[in-house]
Amino acid sequence: MIEEVRKKVCELLDKDNSGHGMEHIERVLKMSLKFAEKEKANREIVAFIALLHDVDDYKLFEIENANNLINARKILQQCSIESNIREQVLDAIKTIGYSKRLNGIIPITLEGMIVSDADMCDAIGSTGILRVYQYGLAHNMLLFDKNIFPTLNISVTDYMAKKSGTIITHMFEKLLKLKGLMLTDSGRKEAIERHKIMVDFLYHFFEEENNPEWINYLDTYLNEIKKG
Repeated sequence: MIEEVRKKVCELLDKDNSGHGMEHIERVLKMSLKFAEKEKANREIVAFIALLHDVDDYKLFEIENANNLINARKILQQCSIESNIREQVLDAIKTIGYSKRLNGIIPITLEGMIVSDADMCDAIGSTGILRVYQYGLAHNMLLFDKNIFPTLNISVTDYMAKKSGTIITHMFEKLLKLKGLMLTDSGRKEAIERHKIMVDFLYHFFEEENNPEWINYLDTYLNEIKKG
């Protein structure tokens, strides 16, 4: 059944060029199953959540899809997944995503927490840097403008509607915050090194840009994160 679901997901996401395609799904699946083994979670439910977590993403599909999980429901029904498993999977997907977290929505099941952590971990580290660059190119975003600073403490409405900014400001607005949003021990451990990779990248980038103002900005930003 897992393979049947994977094929259906591939039909929807295989051509995505914004960093949410099948390469992302496969990485999240692999990491989720690794976390599931360590956390002693239900591997089958974790696999279904991981495979389906982006098939109704508001950034890729209509907001109606995101609100009603139209594609996820359809795939689960087409693959004849048992109703009790189907509801567990759908309930978890409703709670996964950075915009959900900004709105105070957090996974309550272990399986949902695991996929949430794996999804966020794939958005940070070296893979995260490549993905945010890929996403930026797909949306005609500048890489960097020394005069454009991040919008910190952004609301969920502004985050979902945001069209301005640069790839670098997006890293401050979202990616550098993800380490602090992990829900499992496995996720926290994985996120530590990935976070460090991004921080090192930004320091090197600002040094190469010969921009001490942004180095100071990064210093201040990281100190604020540590405080709270």
